[in-house]
Amino acid sequence: MVRRLTEAGHHVVVHDTRPDAARELPAEHTTFAASPKAVGDEAGIVFCSLPTPPIVKEVVLGANGIAAGSKVKTIVDVSTTGPTMAKIISESLAAKSIAWVDAPISGGIAGASNGTLAVMVSCPKQTYEEVEPVLANFGRRFYCGETPGSAQVAKLGNNMIAAGVILLSAEALAMGVKAGLDPTVMCDIINASSGRNSATQDKFPRAVLPGTFDFGFSTALSYKDVRMCVDESENLGVPMVGGSLVRQMLAATNARFGPESDFTSMVRIIEEWAGVEIRA
Repeated sequence: MVRRLTEAGHHVVVHDTRPDAARELPAEHTTFAASPKAVGDEAGIVFCSLPTPPIVKEVVLGANGIAAGSKVKTIVDVSTTGPTMAKIISESLAAKSIAWVDAPISGGIAGASNGTLAVMVSCPKQTYEEVEPVLANFGRRFYCGETPGSAQVAKLGNNMIAAGVILLSAEALAMGVKAGLDPTVMCDIINASSGRNSATQDKFPRAVLPGTFDFGFSTALSYKDVRMCVDESENLGVPMVGGSLVRQMLAATNARFGPESDFTSMVRIIEEWAGVEIRA
């Protein structure tokens, strides 16, 4: 995403706790900062992409956080932070006259590289109009309204479904394999039929059928997102029966294969239970 900004002619001030993550960025369009505050001292619009809500809060509001910077006027969070934390941070920043923009993204590594992400946005309309030209570098924008956290609700729902279809597809394909069907043919059938979904169209061909389980999204992050989705849904008084099952499967995957495993490893648990492997 930073590379797309530099290719569009923006100069980007970068801070990452893993310096090697930014080593391939073009030096003529990139300045490296020693802390989140240092980024806020240099940039009026600051983006953050971080793994968990507590980390987002610390990086934004901590003593050495972005909001302590002298130049920052707008903070855009592309993380999956959840609506509760988004509201807390937004209220704290309002006291500092800093605008907060929820802009969670979906579309994976390929979407980030190609500029085809779905970018869900909630913030005041005037702020959206100011940041929309920058967000346009990342993909298709969906304005969700002015309420802080609205875009986060949309993102949590999407991520729950994305994980859920892996589980359902794994069960169906394990049944097919055990009955003697070729899983590649079965995926083709599903994708030409009413059951087609992002798992059988993309995740299974890329990461399950080859047995690599390396789609590019960790079990820990998927588990975190689905857990937040179920919690927020229950807080709103909306039962989430299916989502709760997906959360439990991710908990089992996290325990069995570790938090750094790919979230497609849910399929490996179904394979163990069924006594088959879903392979091309």
